[in-house]
Amino acid sequence: MNCLIVDDEPLAVDVIVSYVEQVGDINIVETTNNPLEVIRILKQHQIDLVFLDIEMPNLNGIDLVKTLDHLPQFIFTTAYPQYALDGFNLNATDYLVKPIPFSRFLKAVSRAREVYELKKSRENVAEPTKVTEIIPPKDYIFVKAEYENIKIDVPDIRYMQGLKDYIKIYTHSRTKAILTLSSFKEILDKLPEKQFLRVHRSYVVNINAIRAVLKRKIIIDDIRIPIGETYKNEVYKQLNILG
Repeated sequence: MNCLIVDDEPLAVDVIVSYVEQVGDINIVETTNNPLEVIRILKQHQIDLVFLDIEMPNLNGIDLVKTLDHLPQFIFTTAYPQYALDGFNLNATDYLVKPIPFSRFLKAVSRAREVYELKKSRENVAEPTKVTEIIPPKDYIFVKAEYENIKIDVPDIRYMQGLKDYIKIYTHSRTKAILTLSSFKEILDKLPEKQFLRVHRSYVVNINAIRAVLKRKIIIDDIRIPIGETYKNEVYKQLNILG
């Protein structure tokens, strides 16, 4: 689940962030202390869950919820228990009173996860089956480097590194990386989707070339490639690693 944390108290934000990081399977998209920023964030990102404070300057959490037509799941976090009835009347997933015990936080997240998974299962059932032509992926690609188009066998690729407008492609058979003017999107569009994994904003790896995963590093031969914070959950999921 992608989440947004909204609270005008930095300490309260830090507590929720630390709790979310301990849970492990929730991705923090943004945090903000300005409730007026929520509308922009919801338009720009896919948010599944909002941790929302009530007492905030300019616009309180309850009034904010009332102004939104399409709102993801939200959990109120507040020091004022008297707002609980209002919160549940607005279909809040849960209502947490500060200071929030971690055990109570886990219970709220568990409830949100159940709702999220139920919604996803319903969407999968409702989605019509599409008949598409299956085209076998090519086992090679061509990239332009040094005024020529170089053929690279897909299994030969170990990993790729992004350098501004260029991509360095490291292979098993070449001692020197191939430097090509391209973006990750352009390269990945040519490659089998399930075989290559973005693990960092600057690195894509061939899953078949991975020798081991050590904490926040991907090991390929003797090379250690960092796993970016924003990619960690998806990397662990794709590699079937328990966080």
